[in-house]
Amino acid sequence: MILVTGGAGYIGSHTVVALAEAGYKTLILDNFSNSHPAVLDRLERISGTRPNFVEGDIRDGDLLDSIFKQYSITAVMHFAGLKSVSESVSKPLEYHANNVLGTLNLLAAMQRAELFTFIFSSSATVYGDPDSVPVKEESPRSTTNPYGRSKLIMEDILDDLHRAEAKWNIARLRYFNPVGAHESGLIGEDPQGIPNNLMPYVNQVAIGHREKLSIFGGDYPTVDGTGVRDYIHVMDLAEGHVSTLDYLLKSGGMLTANLGTGRAYSVLEMVKAFEVASMRSVKYEIVSRRSGDIAECWADPSHAEKVLGWKTRRGLDQMCADSWRWQQRNPEGYQ
Repeated sequence: MILVTGGAGYIGSHTVVALAEAGYKTLILDNFSNSHPAVLDRLERISGTRPNFVEGDIRDGDLLDSIFKQYSITAVMHFAGLKSVSESVSKPLEYHANNVLGTLNLLAAMQRAELFTFIFSSSATVYGDPDSVPVKEESPRSTTNPYGRSKLIMEDILDDLHRAEAKWNIARLRYFNPVGAHESGLIGEDPQGIPNNLMPYVNQVAIGHREKLSIFGGDYPTVDGTGVRDYIHVMDLAEGHVSTLDYLLKSGGMLTANLGTGRAYSVLEMVKAFEVASMRSVKYEIVSRRSGDIAECWADPSHAEKVLGWKTRRGLDQMCADSWRWQQRNPEGYQ
């Protein structure tokens, strides 16, 4: 059984689907701080079986100990964490308490349970403002915000851990920009309050919940002045986790890999692609740059393809179509 922390969240829930498709049983641990209990019903409808579930927090060491005693866990996929770049700038202590201390607490509980296979959600933000693109796993690391720093700190701690105890099998997966939703339209990205990410905001403008999209910065040295990113379909990202799990259970060791497409799009290109997919107009305005943002970043995903045999299968059209299907069928999210 695979323990999936944050498994009711956006990326975690889609990974639970991919794990079920690959024949793995899962146990979700989630505190619903940025997710909804209805996800569990949706996962059952998609997969035909209801995932095991425990409501709780990764910072609760006694709870983690009881989980590892009660369930036969073979590996941990760790998605539980705060993830907003802009929010992290105003709430750095909260981000480090959750993303760093929470992860350390989880690792300590795993060590007590003598469980040593761990897949960590890292981020392309560890590349900071890259000197060149596409970025490779060996590219210099830095950070421009506390969210990215929390991921960078944990990457270094995991490196220290594996050097000290080679029995640990660890993957550090550097996500680029997940978008889209499951093709069923049953699960997708459901942000609380004002969305921090581009696609859910575009969705909410298109469906009439918000007047217009604010695009942060129109004067970057990019194709059209707006920020350029590597957007990856969330189900491709989820399947990358399954490939990583298969690899660790078979080969072990320490793995660091970019999970991206290797193809970059500007904010305006994403908006135009969404307008085509949804047949809706998306009103927007260019506003000043946002603290912590960079001009461009996209992946060289060749290492993941070589080592894991994984690469993305879904293009921009499907990212936009699946995202819009989710929004249409769930105009108020999971509420």
